[in-house]
Amino acid sequence: MLVPTNEAGTRETVERFFALLGAGDLDGIADAFADEIDWYVPGSAEVPWTGPRSRREQVPEYFRLMGSAFVPSKAEMSIDKILVDGSDAVVLADLGQTVATNGRRFRMPVAFHVTVMDGLIARLYLYEDTFLVAKSLGSLD
Repeated sequence: MLVPTNEAGTRETVERFFALLGAGDLDGIADAFADEIDWYVPGSAEVPWTGPRSRREQVPEYFRLMGSAFVPSKAEMSIDKILVDGSDAVVLADLGQTVATNGRRFRMPVAFHVTVMDGLIARLYLYEDTFLVAKSLGSLD
């Protein structure tokens, strides 16, 4: 049974996750997660990486699928705030992407709700404007 992580450990785990994400280290990102996870990115079928995931090994697949839709050198993310309460953290950020197939650029605020247990991410919920993403991808033209 996983044990909740204290606030300092939660912040450290979340900051490590975002550092690995920024470096594009998919194996390292996967290692930041527990074996069984509660992962959810709400959205429509037009955005193929949305939906639930339940296992650590699904994490790199998510980032590969999502990453293939965008121009990596034009991706931008700035973290505005990390709020920590025990084993839970909320990360407020701003994300910008350029679609690889059509060059469309979009920018949006995003929020992550992360729960850290035993120093590993056990839950990650991403709240983003998937309507804007689908429209930018050309899925709703």
